[in-house]
Amino acid sequence: MKKLYTLLALLIFSGSAFSQAYFKYYNDGKKLYEDKKYDEAIVEFDRTIENKPDHHEAWNMKGLCFEAKGELENAIEPLKKATEFKEKEGTYHADLGRVYYNLKKYTEAVVALGNAIDRDKKLMDAYEQKVYAHIALNQYPAAVETAKLATDKEKTGRTYYNLGVAQDSLMKFEDAAYSFGRAKFYEGNHVGAYIGLAYSYAQLGQIDKAIEAADKAVSLDGKSIKAYLVRAAIYSSQSNSQKAIDDVSKVITLDPENVNYYNKRANMYKGLNQYQNAIGDYSKAVNLDKENYLAYYERGQLYEAVNDVKLATKDYEKIIALNPTDDGAAKIVEATKKRVYEINKESNNPEIEMIDPVSPKPGLIAVPKGTLLYTVKGRIKDQSRIEFIKVNGKDAIYNKDSLNPKFELEMNLAAANELTITAFDVYQNTETWTFSKKETETDAPVVKLVAPYASDDGTIYLDADDPTLYVEGIMQDESLIKSIMVEGATASFMLQENNPKFSATINIQNKDGFTVIAEDEYGNKVEKKFMLNRENIELLADNPMGKTWVVFIENANYKTFASLDGPTKDVTMMKSAFAKYKVHNIVHKKDMTKAQLEKFFSIELRDLVRSNRVNSLLVWYAGHGKYINETGYWVPVDAKRDDEFTYFNINNLKAGMQSYSKDITHTLVVTDACESGPSFYQAMRATNEVKSCNDWQATKFKSSQVFSSAGYELATDNSQFTKTFANTLTSNPNACIPIETVVTKVSSAVAKSGATQKPKFGKIVGLEDENGTFFFIKK
Repeated sequence: MKKLYTLLALLIFSGSAFSQAYFKYYNDGKKLYEDKKYDEAIVEFDRTIENKPDHHEAWNMKGLCFEAKGELENAIEPLKKATEFKEKEGTYHADLGRVYYNLKKYTEAVVALGNAIDRDKKLMDAYEQKVYAHIALNQYPAAVETAKLATDKEKTGRTYYNLGVAQDSLMKFEDAAYSFGRAKFYEGNHVGAYIGLAYSYAQLGQIDKAIEAADKAVSLDGKSIKAYLVRAAIYSSQSNSQKAIDDVSKVITLDPENVNYYNKRANMYKGLNQYQNAIGDYSKAVNLDKENYLAYYERGQLYEAVNDVKLATKDYEKIIALNPTDDGAAKIVEATKKRVYEINKESNNPEIEMIDPVSPKPGLIAVPKGTLLYTVKGRIKDQSRIEFIKVNGKDAIYNKDSLNPKFELEMNLAAANELTITAFDVYQNTETWTFSKKETETDAPVVKLVAPYASDDGTIYLDADDPTLYVEGIMQDESLIKSIMVEGATASFMLQENNPKFSATINIQNKDGFTVIAEDEYGNKVEKKFMLNRENIELLADNPMGKTWVVFIENANYKTFASLDGPTKDVTMMKSAFAKYKVHNIVHKKDMTKAQLEKFFSIELRDLVRSNRVNSLLVWYAGHGKYINETGYWVPVDAKRDDEFTYFNINNLKAGMQSYSKDITHTLVVTDACESGPSFYQAMRATNEVKSCNDWQATKFKSSQVFSSAGYELATDNSQFTKTFANTLTSNPNACIPIETVVTKVSSAVAKSGATQKPKFGKIVGLEDENGTFFFIKK
């Protein structure tokens, strides 16, 4: 018996402790709910339910926590559990119905709210929510019936207002007007009652009363959007559009981010033919909602009305791109496509622009020689979209959705003598082009600078530190030149001229070079970089001889005469010697033909001297020479033995230099030619008076001098003439040395070497000479 009593005592104690535990969890949960700590509250309600699964209050409170968090779907299950564990509790059904209503599950809401009212006729919120659930389901008679039950239970402004709304939904406007009147009777400041009354009166045609009611609603609440909207609708129905627009404008001020209000006002502006104002509102609407296809459609129609076809088309194409799929959208999209087609209809044929291969003139394409597979590229220009493009009967690749599309197609041009391209637009306008094929050269243009002169490695020695540089040159090419750019600047040249001269002035400040880019008519392109060297700027500044150039003519590799090694060695030797002196530029020409010699001295050197403003010029010839019938000749590399006509006559050199001798202060011709004899003997000076470096007249007065050797010693292929000339310059200890000193040294050395012919020094006949002389000025 003692054991039995002990067991009973333990059960009673544990039951009491168990009851106290879930009671505490529940109370803690309620307090957390009141403090809006919903997640923590749910934990406590779950503990309560764990200890007492049928705790209906805990289930209900858990559902309310989810509702407060906005997790309506999660609220349904615990709220339903509460109604199951205490089915007769009306508030539980009301809570469940409210959540269903907010989830727009109106059928479930009607059932739950009906259960709530059946269990507790005083739940006025349940009546109201049930009324609006019926309205949402278009169950208007049921809504009226529920609303009347509410007024029977409690006559207030709220219950009569809900009845008025239900009657209005059923289009019982007289009954609605009466109910709204009763609502304002019970609640004189009920703004909704006056709004409903205004609407009902308007439907009954009692406009004055409707406006009076709307005015009262606005006076009670100047921020009531519904009040302004209902008054705007009344004004609009009476064709008082301006007042309607004013009210909608106030609504927009209250809610500037609502697209619908801009659409509404735009429609009113449209009715007044105020198209620009309407366009402005539709523009605001599409800015707020980029996918508002109805606004795009309306604005497109307005653009049509003001004859702006381009913008109308843009709006219509936006709708097509959006491709909306909601109710009614298909008809709008179809109508849009028809409008785009109709408003853009034209009868102009397409035009073509060939990109590759280029078309130098109509009906002709230029294709590089030896081309097999070629990707034909072009552009079809048309006001409309292109339906198809065919190249030699094959479909070209292009974007059908773009205007003026580029097209391309890879094909075998080697097997085709012509190219036929056909384009067809969406309005059946068509055009066919036939191009004959012309095979063209593939060599890039050759850049040749005249001013400033560039050395073989592309170096330009500047003579002044100016921020800008005038560039002049010749562009050599088999074809016509299409474009020339000098350091980004468009050069000036004659488009229809072969091998045109070009010029441009460019900015070179803080630059160490510039680039010349040229392209010929067939797309062959050259890009050449020139480097700028400013080292000679200081040299030129204190050089009494001015800008000094040396021109080497090195003829060594002959076709019919014996080839020579000496010229190459001697030019290298002289370049090394001149490196210590103020020589601004060295022009080095190798293995020149007769035609090249004649062109160089009569045209090219003339242009170089003039363009670059050369003051002193030394021309050094190393190669075979001839002296026939008192006439000296230089032997070009293409000369024929015993054919005097194929030699370069020294008199031609004189004639060429005469044309630009006025531009030069000092001219010195040095000819180290085999068998040349005294080529300029007839022009020798009377005496070899050595000029002083301090004699300013000798540098300022003109001089035209020639110094010729007796020729190479073929056995050793070694020129004593050049060796002594170079050694004299190299070993000179003074700041300068006149040519007369060099002549004396060279003549003495040649004589000692046992040569039968002595070097000759004198003036050049036909060139102006004022008894000046040629000085070599040391760096």
